[in-house]
Amino acid sequence: MSERMKSRGQPLLAFSTLGCPDWSFDEVVARGVEYGYDGVEIRLIERETDLLKRPDFRSPELAVRKRQLTDAGFRVCGLSSSVRFEETERSVRDAQLAAGRAYCDLARELGASFVRVFGDMIRPNEDEAPQLDWMASGLQALGEYASTIGIDILIETHGDFCRSDKMVALMNRVTCPAVGVLWDTHHPWRFHGEPIADTWTALKKWTRHTHWKDSVTRPTQHQEAVSSEVAAQMVEAAQLAHATNTGHQHADYALFGGGEFPARECLSRLLADGYSGWFSLEWEKMWHPQIEVPEVAVRLFSQKFRELWETL
Repeated sequence: MSERMKSRGQPLLAFSTLGCPDWSFDEVVARGVEYGYDGVEIRLIERETDLLKRPDFRSPELAVRKRQLTDAGFRVCGLSSSVRFEETERSVRDAQLAAGRAYCDLARELGASFVRVFGDMIRPNEDEAPQLDWMASGLQALGEYASTIGIDILIETHGDFCRSDKMVALMNRVTCPAVGVLWDTHHPWRFHGEPIADTWTALKKWTRHTHWKDSVTRPTQHQEAVSSEVAAQMVEAAQLAHATNTGHQHADYALFGGGEFPARECLSRLLADGYSGWFSLEWEKMWHPQIEVPEVAVRLFSQKFRELWETL
């Protein structure tokens, strides 16, 4: 181990349950510990993306889950909700805020530090400024509630907010200190060709959590050889993805370290500027059923990331 690594300690590693859609909560904890993770980012449990519907997180089961986490020495770093602020109808906004507040309450119960939300899409051919004002007002309102119970609201670089200029324009409208950014390090780079350095420079003052993944570039005419059953699953998964997060985009994902994402550069820039948050694998198995199983992908990430960390 290098002296530099000793001085900065070990990375805080997590994985999103988006990558293991069929695991129970028990499996998430057991395998997370087995695979060398410090915690988990809960997006779904057993394919249910609305955590407020899961019996695991209601009394009396919630108390059992909390003891289970404590006994395992395993943490919930955050909850990834489907809350988004693009909808213009007041009733929809009120429902989104109510769900966001409930997620904040659950995050506090589980010892998590944040709730992830989306922007998510800017309507084309309409004035952008009032749309950003509207989204910012939602973030501000939810952030003000979250701040009273020690929770952060983190908007992800997702949808139109993969573009760092759009995220900057939005965040400059928000004054609540509880609102920050979840930087999916892959998305601005892959979907908009942003250099890692440019995105980090733009967003680093707000970034409190990071997602990690890898992908490859394939010719547009390339088609994966999959069975008709898997092809049908892929169509269904894509439809569900767009229903829960409207800005979902397709990428040809690869196991971490096996694609084109400049992970070494990205990690170096984060550490050089003192980033001390979580490094969370977001393996999109729920939305891309054809990609590798979590028993391979989730296990591999912790190994590969620690190797990367040690060799910087």
